[in-house]
Amino acid sequence: MKIASWNINGIKARIEAATTWIKAAAPDIACLQEIKCVDEAFPREMFEELGYNVAVHGQKGFNGVALLSKLPFDEVRPRLAGDPDDVQARYLEAEISVPSGALRLINIYLPNGNPFGTEKFVYKLAWMTRLKERVKTLLANEENLVVAGDFNVIPAPEDVYNPNVWMDDALFRPETRAHFQALLNLGLTDAFRACHDEPHRYTFWDYQAGAFQKNQGLRIDHLLLSPQAADRLQACEIDAAPRSWEKPSDHVPITAELAL
Repeated sequence: MKIASWNINGIKARIEAATTWIKAAAPDIACLQEIKCVDEAFPREMFEELGYNVAVHGQKGFNGVALLSKLPFDEVRPRLAGDPDDVQARYLEAEISVPSGALRLINIYLPNGNPFGTEKFVYKLAWMTRLKERVKTLLANEENLVVAGDFNVIPAPEDVYNPNVWMDDALFRPETRAHFQALLNLGLTDAFRACHDEPHRYTFWDYQAGAFQKNQGLRIDHLLLSPQAADRLQACEIDAAPRSWEKPSDHVPITAELAL
């Protein structure tokens, strides 16, 4: 089973790129982030015509996440517990029946947190703590769990083109990386790093200053696997090609193959 994650940076602006890539890559499940539209405005029919079930947690003009699955959803949960006042559409959880049993998916668009030292950074760390609590609960079920999305976290110096430039950025602050490591310490596996140890493999390049052409990127989109899912991991790849397309997202898809 192929599971993909892609920050599409606006589904309206990127619908051609999204459908082109999905037709070619044919993921069984696709987790999309930053769709930037309300639920009703998401072009679900276009994906349904490609054979996908669609779940959306949208927000007008900002944030928003969507799940596409060739298998039906048994359960969909659009909120992350822990803060009833949080109205930002950044979380979508679903359960899907697969041949090996249950698959639990979490699709996230984790807060950016910049500028460091502001309430935005406090919100980011609090959100990560809430995510950790939910993951801890789900791991107790000892089932296949995949946490996918744009984490807005650079895990290590080899995941950024110039670590010194990013030291005070919310994506690379020690506090951010410690919270990410706390997730891994629960028993999650970074699927890409389980398959690749080479540095400077990125999922994001800024639109400015020819960052893609210079390969000045960041690895901030991740697929994290429970022990049960990690045991079934066969491959994990980053597809940088869509970044060179016309009107691209600044992120590219990452996919994992699991023997589910």
